[in-house]
Amino acid sequence: MSLVHDEILPANDQYASGFTKGELPMPPARKLAVVTCMDARLDPAKFLGLGEGDAHVIRNAGGIVTDDALRSLVISHNLLGTEEVLVIGHTDCGMLTFRDEDVQAKLGTDIPLHAFPDLEARVAESVQAVRGSDLLPDRVTGFVYEVETGRLREVA
Repeated sequence: MSLVHDEILPANDQYASGFTKGELPMPPARKLAVVTCMDARLDPAKFLGLGEGDAHVIRNAGGIVTDDALRSLVISHNLLGTEEVLVIGHTDCGMLTFRDEDVQAKLGTDIPLHAFPDLEARVAESVQAVRGSDLLPDRVTGFVYEVETGRLREVA
């Protein structure tokens, strides 16, 4: 039994059978880029009211503006015309539950994991990383998504 073969591919066949959006342009229609967490409880299209083709959504563990997220944002802004960035962390984030050193020691690796003890501070730090780049737009806002309520709360 395989989830991919038993559920994912049949779901894709059904989706593709009625697909009509192949002509959407590459640049996002709402000129928006979003950096958020990969947590499966977050559906940024739904909680931001986005449709296909509206925004670039960059996801990683913690919703952190890392060097790779910056790379994606630079491409999004300079080559595909996004004009605004949202950085969205969330409550009950797994990145709050460990320290890099502990997991690195357990796994025998020095790969940076970017765990953090303070959610609001981490969002603010990521917002500053975007603002600190002269290759990115000035319009950047940080939020915390509350998994308990579905609401966004702006981070100062």
